[in-house]
Amino acid sequence: MAKTPSQIVKEKFGDKKKLVEAVQKFVGDALWVPRLNESKGLAHVSNAKLLRLLDTFTTVETKWGTRAKLIDAVIEAAGKTKDTGFRTSIEGWPVPRLLDAHQSYARRNGKAKTEAKPAEKKAAKAEAAPAKAAAKKAPAKAEEKPAAKKPAAKKPAAKK
Repeated sequence: MAKTPSQIVKEKFGDKKKLVEAVQKFVGDALWVPRLNESKGLAHVSNAKLLRLLDTFTTVETKWGTRAKLIDAVIEAAGKTKDTGFRTSIEGWPVPRLLDAHQSYARRNGKAKTEAKPAEKKAAKAEAAPAKAAAKKAPAKAEEKPAAKKPAAKKPAAKK
């Protein structure tokens, strides 16, 4: 059975205060968008959301370092490097949304997969071409029925 978020928090951090402190380290200009409700704070956020935030922030920090570099990566993955309007529109997005957008654009453009080298692609196409040609030249099925003969049309009777 899967562990609950509170069990994971107790196992990894001991209590929720330590988890909040771990997420609090990422609060700043480098990664955080200031959208926090100051009257409630991070202590009132669910364990599951705090764990997701911690995972997202650590991923972004290790891979890109800052939010600005993540925004540049999203723009490049989207193929909109010259579109200034797109940049201004995504600058307000929080880090989890930016990370999700980057993953989506990378997956859509095939950059998430390991791409084969052009020489390997040509070799694969060359190998596949004879197989396709042989499939096209395959004889017709012997079991096919010959076309049925149409009955002769009746001639109208001559008038007397």
